[in-house]
Amino acid sequence: MEKSVIIVEDDPFSQDFYKFIFRKAGISHQIIEDGDLLISTLRTERIGLIIMDINLKNTYLNGEKTDGVRLSKLIKEDADLHTIPVILVTAYSSNSSDNKFLEESHAEDYITKPIKPRLLVSRVKAILRRKHGLEEITVNNQQGDISIDREKYLVYKEGQEHALPKKEFELLALLISKPGKVFTRDVILESIWGGDVIVGDRTIDVHVRKLREKLGDHYIKTIKGVGYKFEA
Repeated sequence: MEKSVIIVEDDPFSQDFYKFIFRKAGISHQIIEDGDLLISTLRTERIGLIIMDINLKNTYLNGEKTDGVRLSKLIKEDADLHTIPVILVTAYSSNSSDNKFLEESHAEDYITKPIKPRLLVSRVKAILRRKHGLEEITVNNQQGDISIDREKYLVYKEGQEHALPKKEFELLALLISKPGKVFTRDVILESIWGGDVIVGDRTIDVHVRKLREKLGDHYIKTIKGVGYKFEA
């Protein structure tokens, strides 16, 4: 059974806070305060998201004290675990500190204390929806002379390698996953950017235009007033 969210927290008061918030929101969750248990759980269970406090005080890994930044970095550098999204929780408020921790930990996002329950639940649900949607896309897919490798984030056209920006790659991967299927703008926005991220239709158009410039005009078809589809 999949545990949607693992919360890495060793403070009892904070643990109770998370339990209350996620039970109320109906989100499956598990609280872990031991680093070794965290890693073993990630290797044996399907996990959708990790929420981890930066300033862990009583958490150990291999017999040594550790913190959220080190654990996140370890997960993100692991070939089997790196695709699991990580949100760090920090008491720091300066942008420079936040950026420093994100860079060192390779985490996808961070939330600052005091945590706003609605914001936390909204962000968690958005990440889980986006992750679920992308997991439905075949890891390696080929249509005509276009092929993609999701593990390496590379696209090949007639054997020539193309390294695309993340959103362009994910948009192409979504469209190529079901050739001929028309993906509406709402579905594209939900799958690639998440329902709680505010972007306009113009954002999709720009990414499609860039894909056409790099791969050719004839692969991605515009269905006026509806969305886009991929044709080999």
